[in-house]
Parts: sequence; structure tokens; C-alpha cells
Amino acid sequence: MGRLSGKTALVTGSSRGIGKLIAEALAQQGARVIVHGRSAATCEIAVGLVRKAGSEGHVIAGELSDPAQVERIATEAESRFGGVDILYNNAAIMAPWRDSLGQQEFSDWERVFQVNVFALVRLSARLVPAMVKRKWGRVIHVTSGIEKTPQLAAYGASKWAVDKFTDDMAAELRATGVIVSRMDPGWLRTDLGGPNADHEPETVLPGALVPVLLPDDAPGGQFFRAQELRGAKL
Repeated sequence: MGRLSGKTALVTGSSRGIGKLIAEALAQQGARVIVHGRSAATCEIAVGLVRKAGSEGHVIAGELSDPAQVERIATEAESRFGGVDILYNNAAIMAPWRDSLGQQEFSDWERVFQVNVFALVRLSARLVPAMVKRKWGRVIHVTSGIEKTPQLAAYGASKWAVDKFTDDMAAELRATGVIVSRMDPGWLRTDLGGPNADHEPETVLPGALVPVLLPDDAPGGQFFRAQELRGAKL
């Protein structure tokens, strides 16, 4: 029996990259895992890893860029396995590199904020109240250490918004049994991070599991950096 036996996790953007690694790691801890991706076909490998780890796996496909699909994802997640106990808001996109402020396109900001912020807020608002009723839950928002990179201003600003929302959620959820945290995976060689990043994707573990496995009396709103937790004991 793993430490998360009986718990259900939804990991957004878990068809590939660090989301896939996190989904598999949660399954190894005993959690049932809902794998999310843009299409069901892209999720097949990840859900296979979940099942190979001995846990139940399910796929929910949908575009986080479409508010209606985000609502559907939440509805389907609520109906599976009796609800969601762990919400891992991992999915994110990055706008194209813009060399100057004058080249910034508002459409970049709209698209990035829809996926990185608005979908995250919508899923949290839909799924967290049931956690509060059950008096247990873990919510992890993947953030970023990016700073002073105006060429990626839309992405950086979206992650600052995620940080602020995490703080506000933590204040509301104090003493409810639901703990919200943020996790910076570091600059990784993924499709998002690119080939010149500092770290391999696998280095996100075990640190990415630390905010999920917090003791029930841990404070909310903590900021975890996966690269500083490479030797963490789970």
C-alpha cells in the first residue's frame, strides 16, 4: 500500500514531459491518476505507465485554451473515482520569443493567460470545494523561476499571477485540510524548456512529490524548488 492509496490525482498536461513523470510517480505512491492531454491518443503512453505501476488510470482529453472544455474536464474529473483529492496544475504554454516590447502581441498574452492562469483558476474553483468538504486535499501549481526576461513577458507574468493566486488560496484554505503549494521544476530540457536548458526532466523527482506528501499540519502557500530537493526522502 502506497502513501497515496485511496487518493485520486488529476495531473494536467501529463501526456508528456514532467507531467508524465509526475503522473507515474503518483501512481507508484498508490494514487489513482487521471492523465490529461489535448487528445486521448497522446495520453496512451502515460496512462500505460500509471497502470504498469499498479494503479488505476483514466484519460481526460481537452484543450485548456477553451473555457468550455476546461469545465468539461472538471465535470468528468469529479465523476471519476468519486472525486479528485490531488490537483496537480502542471500544464503551461509559452509565447514566442519577442525581441522588444514593440513586438509583443496581445494575442500571446491572451493565449498564455488562458492556459497558464485562467484554466488553473477554473479547475481549482471547481475541484477544491469537494476537497474542503472531505477535509483533505493537495493542490500544486507549477510555477517558474523566470525573471528579467522581457522577451517572454507574457509567460513570466502568467507565472507571477499563479504565485499570487497560490498565496490567496492558501489564506482561504487555512485549517481546512486542503494544502496548496507551488513548485518550480527548474529549467528543464522539455518541449517547453528547449534543448539548452540546465537540467534533464527526470531531475524534477523526487522534489515534485514533496508538496503532495506534506503532513496534514503543514502550512499552505509554500514554494518548493525541485532542483533543491534532489535528495529528498519521501
